Amino acid sequence: QVQLVESGGGLVQAGGSLRLSCAASGSISSISTMGWYRQAPGKQRELVATITRGGNTNYVHSVKGRFTISRDNAQNTLSLQMNNLKPEDTAVYYCNAVAAAWLNYWGQGTQVTVSS
Repeated sequence: QVQLVESGGGLVQAGGSLRLSCAASGSISSISTMGWYRQAPGKQRELVATITRGGNTNYVHSVKGRFTISRDNAQNTLSLQMNNLKPEDTAVYYCNAVAAAWLNYWGQGTQVTVSS
């Protein structure tokens, strides 16, 4: 089992920045890829960014150049630095971890609201 706890969401004006964090605990040695997903009202959950244990990253096109995903394997934390935020970035952001046997774990989510 893996437990994930997000923090760092909030309300920010367009053009501002926020940093999300996710603390992992439990069977952390089994975790391979970690990532951030988001779900806006009335929309499906979508991938924002992922990072492998080795540090390879992948971003959805809409956040490239604005968001940076990072991971500290020693501290068992995942972060998402979000700059130049836009109203369309408003969503609940979820931390995700893929563990052994392709098991997916999710955090409880943290709200990010960007006002125009």
